[in-house]
Amino acid sequence: MTDIPLVDLKIQFERLAGEIEPAIRHVLGGMQLILGPELAVFEGEFGQFVGVPHCVGVGSGHDALAPALRACGLQPGDEVLVPAPSFVSSASAVVQAGGVPRFVDVAPETLLMDLASARPTLTDSTRAILPVHLYGQMVAMDMVLELAREEGLLVVEDASQAHGAAFFGRSAGAWGDAGCFSFYPGKNLGAYGEGGAVTTRDPEVAERVCLLRNQGSAAKYEHLEIGCNSRMHEIQAAILRIKLRHLADWNDARRRLAARYDEHLAPLPVTPVAAAQGTHARHLYVVRCNRRDEVGAALKRQGIGAGIHYPKALHQQPALARFASGPLPNAEAAAAEILSLPLYPELTTEQQDRVITALRAALT
Repeated sequence: MTDIPLVDLKIQFERLAGEIEPAIRHVLGGMQLILGPELAVFEGEFGQFVGVPHCVGVGSGHDALAPALRACGLQPGDEVLVPAPSFVSSASAVVQAGGVPRFVDVAPETLLMDLASARPTLTDSTRAILPVHLYGQMVAMDMVLELAREEGLLVVEDASQAHGAAFFGRSAGAWGDAGCFSFYPGKNLGAYGEGGAVTTRDPEVAERVCLLRNQGSAAKYEHLEIGCNSRMHEIQAAILRIKLRHLADWNDARRRLAARYDEHLAPLPVTPVAAAQGTHARHLYVVRCNRRDEVGAALKRQGIGAGIHYPKALHQQPALARFASGPLPNAEAAAAEILSLPLYPELTTEQQDRVITALRAALT
């Protein structure tokens, strides 16, 4: 039997090679490799997909977050509310933008930011809230915006795992002052390398992100402020344009597979991590279970990829420990129990049955 990876990028490429290889040759034929026409068109297409008038391509999801926070007006020393379970960029980008992450606990059923826990975290220095649409499920953005209006906070969405997710019919990345996406290869919409984007309705935010991604320069050799070198490459933009055409179908396939997991895992002593509200992009299929490490090891012995997203909450990371202000019990408990199962559009029902059978055996 062949192994079943957590994500299979090879099979996706095999099916798209006839589209992608000519697109790469076209870019290389023109040799305009940075800030060229493919990026400009992709920015328009992805902005339309999200439902906003402005999109700026950058070098990674991290490089979407830090410039977006600065472009929205974050000042040195401003505090930003960040949920504790997430990839490190959700907090490290705040630090790089000059801010101070203030970690917030999460709802145990979804691992999404618990706004009731967020309110006591507010101080006179709190300036922004960074909701993370974890695993492809959206935070209740109506409540986020209500809190933001009451407290005068900026809202920058971390939609790095939520390409195609929606809440009340509005896409992830279209609710806040800015939305930030990652196109890391394993994402629902993934490049063949690094990539990211900032989406916004505000032309001034978009203009400043454009400035910041290009070393603070709007004209060659004239630098208006300190920025970074984070320009999406033309080849990645061309690849993402092709993949974007398939994204809706891929997300539908993910949802069908997730529903099948839900059905077959219901009798087992595992609890899927999923929000009831909104349209889930199903970036990851995550369950909580006792003996997580033992179960994960049993799956791997059967050739089944299993991941942990993430084994430490952000306030438990050594690089961020100085920003921790106390225990966050829901986030800490989840970090010891979560397990990600294989999920990608090309996963077959036969492969999925192998995963389910192996998980059932590991739990008994």
